[in-house]
Amino acid sequence: MIEFRNVTFAYEKEHPVISDISFTVKEGESVGLIGANGAGKSTVMKLILGLLEGEGDILIKGIRCEKKNLSEIRSLCGLVLQNSDDQMFMPTVCDDMMFGPLNAGMKKEEAEKITDTVLEQLQITYLKNRYNHRISGGEKRMAAIAAVLSMSPEILLMDEPGSALDPYNRRLVINQIRKLPQTKIITSHDLDLILDTCERVILIGNGRIQADGPAEEILRDKTLLEANRLELPFRFQ
Repeated sequence: MIEFRNVTFAYEKEHPVISDISFTVKEGESVGLIGANGAGKSTVMKLILGLLEGEGDILIKGIRCEKKNLSEIRSLCGLVLQNSDDQMFMPTVCDDMMFGPLNAGMKKEEAEKITDTVLEQLQITYLKNRYNHRISGGEKRMAAIAAVLSMSPEILLMDEPGSALDPYNRRLVINQIRKLPQTKIITSHDLDLILDTCERVILIGNGRIQADGPAEEILRDKTLLEANRLELPFRFQ
């Protein structure tokens, strides 16, 4: 589904942000991408979307990530931003969810049908006609996920999906993420969230993959985490 082959990226002539990294994410996998600030997590996300261009090969469903293929690749991917306010720009939740499908040429009736289906799937039908500026942080995060799902992506890229949420809304988001069937790559400093939503973890440090394997195994390794400026999830402390 997603394949990196010996990928290196540097901003101009600086030291590489990531250096010679290789990994494969299979269809339906949920993978946590973890590491300290500046480790290269966001860079990996941007490379998948073709927002940055590095050395080496990146394939999305067998499609090489290069300029001529970016439109097709981006149609396969949905990005959920850390700050939902950066993603929700229309007056209501419904308006935001229909914006993408309508701009892709879908008829209004069909776009509204997809909107209703996604809202029901996420159990947030009550948000359909609510104004974005009058819903809670957790509701807005769920609405942002819904807006991305309305485009029917096969791959979900999620940047800090639990950030700035109170415990109740954080748990709401975690429970819904776990139900999503898409292939998922999730970046977060909240390692308990990663443990709850991902069966596999890729740990990036100093621009390289330091560990890649079962989430619980890696997230229990105090020595490994501390060597990469991370701490054990709270439940393992």
